[in-house]
Order: sequence, then structure tokens, then C-alpha cells
Amino acid sequence: MRLLKLAIISFIVFFLLITAISLFIPAHVRISKATDINATKDSVMLQVKNAANWKNWYPGADTLEVLQIDGVVKGILTKGQQGIIITGSDDSTVMAGNAGTAPGKGEMGWNILQSRGKGPVTVQWYMDFRFSWYPWEKFSSLLLEKRYGLLMEQGLDKLKKFLEK
Repeated sequence: MRLLKLAIISFIVFFLLITAISLFIPAHVRISKATDINATKDSVMLQVKNAANWKNWYPGADTLEVLQIDGVVKGILTKGQQGIIITGSDDSTVMAGNAGTAPGKGEMGWNILQSRGKGPVTVQWYMDFRFSWYPWEKFSSLLLEKRYGLLMEQGLDKLKKFLEK
């Protein structure tokens, strides 16, 4: 009985300690990658804003199905019924989010910038993640750069090669 009581108290103290440590990890995490492309801003926007063109540069999109809404390609379908859908855009920004069973947890977007209308176009790809207070979610956020950073760099490199050829 005494050993069981010690085990339960130890587990509770350990859980509270881990939870307290996780409170120092931010609940909002942004991963961002950028590259300069020697192309016109309009050609870059055409590739990013139109989800049908993602097959040219988005990592893995060449083998995925497109997501059509009212006959217009709005995104791509990933695993199961999940996907990535374009949620909005303006003259220099395209925003996308999760579609399907887990919307709202993460968003991403692209900022396309050109200084004074000449020179290379800078494309910034970012992903925003929001987490609850749960320790396992907070600690999993520490691995996001490793998981998505390389894919984002590959996608920007493919976009650059596609537009500069």
C-alpha cells in the first residue's frame, strides 16, 4: 500500500513538473523559409495562387489529387479526407489552411515581395501552428522545424528552378 501511494504521488508530481516546464514553450509557433527568385512577381503569384500549379513545385503534390470546390481547383488532398485549401489571397499574399477533419490547427501562407518593381522576387513561405496547454502538444512543437523546414526549403527550391528555367 505504501509503495502504491508513493508511485501515485510521484506520478502526479512528475506530471505537474512536466506541465510547468511546458508552460514556458509558446502556444503559437511560426516556421518561415524564404528565397529570392529571378522572375516576375506575376509569374510567381500564378504558381502560388493557383493550386492546380502546385504540382510543379509543392513537395509531393505531383502525386496527390486536387481538391475542387464548385468546379474550381482550391487545393490538394493529402491523407484520407484531409487536405490543404487556399483560404484567401491579395496582390502579394496567399493564405492556405487545413481542410477536412482537422481544420484550424495550422495555417500557412506565402508572401511575395519585390522591391520597387524590379530585381528578384522574394518568396516567404510560413506555417503557423497553435497548440493547447497540453504538455505533449507543446513538446511536439519543438520538432516542427525538423519535420516541415526541409520540405519547405525543397518546395521553394523547386519553385525557383521551375520559374528560372
